[in-house]
Amino acid sequence: MIGVEVVEDDILVITMDRPPANAIDQAMSEGLDAAFSRFEADDALRVCIVTGGGERFFSAGWDLKEVAAGHGDEDGFGSGGYMGLTERWSLVKPVIAAVNGIAAGGGFELVLACDLVVASTEARFALPEVRHGLVAEGGGVIRAPRRLPPALAMDLLLTGRFASAEDLHRHGLINRLVPAPEVMAAALDLARMIRAAAPTAVAATMEIVQRTSHLSVRDAYATMRGGDMPAYARMRASPNRVEGPRAFTEKRPPRWTG
Repeated sequence: MIGVEVVEDDILVITMDRPPANAIDQAMSEGLDAAFSRFEADDALRVCIVTGGGERFFSAGWDLKEVAAGHGDEDGFGSGGYMGLTERWSLVKPVIAAVNGIAAGGGFELVLACDLVVASTEARFALPEVRHGLVAEGGGVIRAPRRLPPALAMDLLLTGRFASAEDLHRHGLINRLVPAPEVMAAALDLARMIRAAAPTAVAATMEIVQRTSHLSVRDAYATMRGGDMPAYARMRASPNRVEGPRAFTEKRPPRWTG
């Protein structure tokens, strides 16, 4: 149901594989939580890619058969919330969504919870919860208006219609738009580019963005300098701050630590 593979020693690939549509039930959500927990805890892992098995679906979202059967959709999600990522506030390592097909409902919410998105030109996205008497409370109602133009987000949230990958790429949600056979290769290329940077700097950058994006510029500076950002403090104390400039001046690849 959940495939987990370490690629090139430090890239974790998580694959949702529950045919026919990679719909998310309680067991899959718990499996995703375990996989993301492993990624967060293992210092050797630098970047995570999450994708869907098969060719048609990234994920169709929460399994509505479970809802119809009366099974709770808020029980046992674990430390990272629904799908293991939507409420994992302490994670300061990047997660890339490699969207190989349809991402609907919780599948789209998982994409919105990722830091970067690579998508197939054939991918489609929807938040259809209102059509089923539900709310996109796995993050759709919260993240869509922040990551998309508000008018477009409200359109998707209130109609449940599908949006094309081209449309969401034009509005800035998707970082790389590629033909379907190239999705994983493009996601791995992006992961390698991140991996080439200092891990301490990547973590500090993510922490600062997460902690300040809702603030005014002045308040963001005060928060960054306030002494309550562990990853930022580690970056400033790291030998990588000397190694980076030194490697640049010596015209050699840097030897990162941490």
